[in-house]
Amino acid sequence: MGRFVLPRISRTARTIASIGAAVIVGLSSTAPSQAQDEASSGERCLAANLDVSLGAQLPRTAARLRSGEPLRIVAIGSSSTVGLWVLRSAATYPQVMRRELSRLRSNATIEVVNSGRVGDTIPNNIARFERDVFAHTPDLVIWQLGTNDVAWGGRPDQGLKRSVLEGVRALKAGFADVVLMDLQYAPQVLASASYSTMEGIIADVAKQERVGLFSRFALMRNSINAGVPQSALVTWDGLHNTSDGYDCIGRALARAISTSAR
Repeated sequence: MGRFVLPRISRTARTIASIGAAVIVGLSSTAPSQAQDEASSGERCLAANLDVSLGAQLPRTAARLRSGEPLRIVAIGSSSTVGLWVLRSAATYPQVMRRELSRLRSNATIEVVNSGRVGDTIPNNIARFERDVFAHTPDLVIWQLGTNDVAWGGRPDQGLKRSVLEGVRALKAGFADVVLMDLQYAPQVLASASYSTMEGIIADVAKQERVGLFSRFALMRNSINAGVPQSALVTWDGLHNTSDGYDCIGRALARAISTSAR
């Protein structure tokens, strides 16, 4: 049993999502053979990532799962957390994660709050922590970060690394477990000269602060290297995930959380 709280979405974000919905409806007349091929992409993605690890324990999450008390997860981030270009909240990665975690821990009550906002950068995320994270008193925070800081020509520096470090420490000070989610393995990200720097910042902070790291960059790369078509995981915009992409990310993350919380 679980509860899903919809994210706050600005008027601009709603406009973008409306345009995306129209595009998706226009693309929905996929040939049957292609649709059948894509139907298995989520499973093929999972099969290529059976050993996903967060690299850290989740003690508060584990305690909640052991005690039977409700586990509240807040997902903070940008459009990847909102689930841009999918038509149903059920297809967003946080909701997929909740369902899979509920399946894996059938006696648990999992609550998920989606605090994604389209267009957010790392400083924007941190500015919303008080209202959109701490106000919900989470046991576990998934912070999806970094893409918008480099995809539009940004250059991550030591100042941005300090911001990530301070953000993680603020989340830990609220007594929540923390998992960082890194960038997409997608054309618009790979076109940035700074994506590897941003990847390094996220990995370094996760290691230094001993928090979890869920590398969707590695997950998507592994899947594509294993033969999953890029188009099955990345939408027409070359950046956001398809439904299969969000499905694989959400289910793989749930499995990694369950393992780390044993």
